[in-house]
Amino acid sequence: MDNAGRTVVIGGGISGVACARALADAGRPVRLVDRGRRLGGRMGGRTLHGRVVDLGASYLTAGDDSPFAPVVADWVERGLARPWTDTFAVAGPGGIERTTSGPMRYGTAGGLRSLVVDLATGLDVELGRTVREVTPGPRVDGEAAAAVVLAMPDPQADRLLSATDAPDAGWQPTLAVALGWPQRSWPADLHGVFVHDSPVLGWVADDGDRRGDGAPVLVAHSTPALAAAHLDDPDAAVPAVVDAVRTLLGIDAPPEWTHAHRWSFAKPDEPRSEPFGLVDGVGRCGDGWSAPSKVESAWRSGDALGRALAG
Repeated sequence: MDNAGRTVVIGGGISGVACARALADAGRPVRLVDRGRRLGGRMGGRTLHGRVVDLGASYLTAGDDSPFAPVVADWVERGLARPWTDTFAVAGPGGIERTTSGPMRYGTAGGLRSLVVDLATGLDVELGRTVREVTPGPRVDGEAAAAVVLAMPDPQADRLLSATDAPDAGWQPTLAVALGWPQRSWPADLHGVFVHDSPVLGWVADDGDRRGDGAPVLVAHSTPALAAAHLDDPDAAVPAVVDAVRTLLGIDAPPEWTHAHRWSFAKPDEPRSEPFGLVDGVGRCGDGWSAPSKVESAWRSGDALGRALAG
């Protein structure tokens, strides 16, 4: 289909969908394409043992004065999102040390990907489309477009713009490991644990607690160093993650099942303070912009770029 006269947004995570949403709401023709079979990006999850498990972003927040706040409020009102907790534990080599409070974190009953899908309602979406090159014009795989948006981590965007492999420097990988037990054996008020000074763990979330169904499932995110050493074989890191989680939370029994997911570009080392980039009709947005890196920042980056292109 001819893209001349329309903006092509490449990337179906929340930033790309927010950008396309802003353009469509302003009456501008836009098409959203993604190489995957489903929208979501790093807000994606997977159905494991009959239940969706969040394997990417763990939650979302929205500042009181943020333009993202009304979006989240609408999701809550319609039952798509739910207030989860404002308190997490902090753990070190000796175990859980204290709790820390912060903004309200929101979870979802249907998994965080469901929010991206909802935001994309009514958009022109093409899934399973692998874009290979973006060139001046701008053009997408040789096809002219009014503008092009790269809503993805910098290394992936750089590869599309140069059509060659680009260095992956500047982004941290992580492994997300889901662990399921027949029953819960950790504190009901655990919610989640930030882990410091561990060679294995960076964060552990109670997936049943954040989803609201009480399922005996935890999701552990590894350190960047452990992930970097196991990007070619994520399953090889699972035993170390299982041992570290059991030791941290004092869980006697091993999990009945595990599942490992690799995120090669989980988080930018130093996200830019600027909300987006836009040069010669090619825009870039995502959580590598609008620091600090989080779901709200990714939405704000995409929304701001969409509004700028619409204007």
